[in-house]
Amino acid sequence: MFVIIVGGGKTGSNAAELLLKEKHRVVVVDHRLEIIERLRQELPPECVVEGDGSLPSVLEQAGVSEANVVAAVTGEDEANLVVCMLARFEYSVPRIIARVNNPKNAWLFTAEMGVDVALNEPDMMAHLVAEEMSLGDMMTLLKLRKGQYAIVEEKVHPMALAVGKAIRDLMLPPQCVLAAIIRKGELIIPKGDVTLQPADEILAVVHSSEAATLASLLGPALAH
Repeated sequence: MFVIIVGGGKTGSNAAELLLKEKHRVVVVDHRLEIIERLRQELPPECVVEGDGSLPSVLEQAGVSEANVVAAVTGEDEANLVVCMLARFEYSVPRIIARVNNPKNAWLFTAEMGVDVALNEPDMMAHLVAEEMSLGDMMTLLKLRKGQYAIVEEKVHPMALAVGKAIRDLMLPPQCVLAAIIRKGELIIPKGDVTLQPADEILAVVHSSEAATLASLLGPALAH
């Protein structure tokens, strides 16, 4: 796969290094001299193109007509949008990823503007902080579907509402599935007649809007 990354800051350079390790072809575009100097020290010379990635001539120099993915991750939302629109509507790049720096601009990063995936880092961080504050000891292991769902882990508290109840009687949230129970080092398949015990480690897939409800079942009842 051939990926062009416009923006050689920490986000862009780290992504490039990861993709190169996975044997993808990568080109990073940036116009800042100090960034270009650093990139040339960190990446192979053929992976660095100096210039303004919002200009068609620079994108063509980077090989945009052959790209499978273009990721616009500069610190300027306006520049990222221009790159996305050029890549999609002028060069028909199949996959477009954009970084959103200001959450107030997130409404602009849509398919109509050429964007397939918008990475709204400040908004994601704010929601993650708020979510983790509400989940007690529940640990989020992996986000799925742009953060809509998560794989979570929590140990059943001795005073939890779930203790001593069969899974079929738990009143789990509608968009929640228990994936596994680890009890004293052994894996237990979470069938309906399995009764939860204190210190059981629960792995579950849950919608972000219902994670707090799941946490209230598995955490200490007196805290809720």
